Amino acid sequence: MKDFNTFTVYSFKIIIIVDMITLCIHLRSTDPYFNLAAEEYFLKNFQEDFFMLWRSQPTVVVGKHQNALSEINHEFVRTHQIPVARRLSGGGTVFHDLGNLNFTFIRNVEKIQEVNFKVFTFPIMEALKTMGIDVYTTGRNDLQIEGKKISGNAEHVHRNRVLHHGTLLYNSQLDALKGALKVDLSRFEDKAVQSNRSEVTNIAPYLPSPMRVEDFGNLLYTEITQRLDNSKAYMLNENDLAAIQKLRDEKYNTWEWIFGYSPRYSFKNQFLSPKGEIAISFHVEKGLLYEVSVSGAISAELSHQISKTLLGRMHDLSAVNPSIYALEDLLRAELINSEDLIRAMF
Repeated sequence: MKDFNTFTVYSFKIIIIVDMITLCIHLRSTDPYFNLAAEEYFLKNFQEDFFMLWRSQPTVVVGKHQNALSEINHEFVRTHQIPVARRLSGGGTVFHDLGNLNFTFIRNVEKIQEVNFKVFTFPIMEALKTMGIDVYTTGRNDLQIEGKKISGNAEHVHRNRVLHHGTLLYNSQLDALKGALKVDLSRFEDKAVQSNRSEVTNIAPYLPSPMRVEDFGNLLYTEITQRLDNSKAYMLNENDLAAIQKLRDEKYNTWEWIFGYSPRYSFKNQFLSPKGEIAISFHVEKGLLYEVSVSGAISAELSHQISKTLLGRMHDLSAVNPSIYALEDLLRAELINSEDLIRAMF
């Protein structure tokens, strides 16, 4: 018969199965798609609880129910070659890089009356306090220092298991974070979950003495695992690696998941040509363009050609570029710069 712990944190009650061993992983992969796939693999294919600490190369990670294109600065991420990923949990968009640590808890749950973020952020907060950092929680899912956010958290429930994960900005490139997430929402109309932007800061300046991010990660991993009852280090075997890689390749690193999974949305924008303003609008469903309309300083014939060419194409540069370049002669004849048209579509 299982034993249960029932406890209340900040007035929310949660019942967690406590006789289960917690497998602990300090994942060394920095591939964002592999790491996100690893979370889902451990959530859905094991009975044990998990704690995992990991880092990823620079990546913009959108929530499961978000419109990816409306959450990113498309020009910035393209210019800086920053990949975009979609995670399993809901919530807002975050930025990962090698100066950021990510933590994951996976727990078996008997019953949840309300998903409780603070059950999982509490041990992180306590570990940081032992390092001399004055950190506290605000709202439902943030950790802050001096009024600035250092950690955003999200959760996903699968059957009787809860996956909770969060970021920890240690010495991240905050200029890149702000640049990648700066967007013009006036171009998009949808019912997707939108991110709440907050002022952020790094943890490193608040430590009593300097520490490399690798050393900070090792210390944090030790602090957390020592606080867990019945914990045990887990090393990924060949079967684990193969299964995670398969999930990475077939789901997390696919256009269909990253962009095609976005909720239906409408898009509108305009740009100037030598003859005047040109407006473009369209609907997107499962990542594909529909009801494309181009109006303004453009002939009806060329407008029809553009609409016909783009219909059913992916809302992605890989599909839009060749479609528009195929009309280069017609565009040039009306003094329309193809690059301006393409840029206006994102």
